[in-house]
Amino acid sequence: MKARPVTSNNIPKSSLPFSPAFAAGQFIFVSGQASVNESGDIVSGTFDNEMDRSIHNVAKILAHVGLTLRDVVQCRCYLAADSDLTEYNRLYVKYFESPFPARTTLVNCLGSRIKFEIDVVAYRGEE
Repeated sequence: MKARPVTSNNIPKSSLPFSPAFAAGQFIFVSGQASVNESGDIVSGTFDNEMDRSIHNVAKILAHVGLTLRDVVQCRCYLAADSDLTEYNRLYVKYFESPFPARTTLVNCLGSRIKFEIDVVAYRGEE
C-alpha cells in the first residue's frame, strides 16, 4: 500500500507547507495540532482551552479515517511553559485511557503564540 496524505475540507488546515496527516500502511501520522480553527487561525485561550482544542483537532483528523483517540499509540506533546506541566498531566487522562499511548513531553519549546501542541501516531490494524 502506498503512503498518502490525509486531507479533507472538514479537518483543520494550515497555511504552512505540511499535510494534516499521512497514512502509511496501518499507521496514521498526525502533524502537530495546536489551538487553531478550521481555517488554521490560532485561537488563543487558557492552557486548558488550548489543550482541549488541539486534541479535538487530532480527534477530528482521526475520525476522518475512521479512528479515535483510543487508536493512538504514540503522543508527542509540547508545552510553552513548565508551569503548565501539572495541569497537562491532570488533563491528559481526560483524553487518553489506560493503557496509555507511548508519550514524549517537551516543555519550554514553543514560541509565544501558543501554549500547547500535540502530534500523534495512530494504528488501525488488528493485533
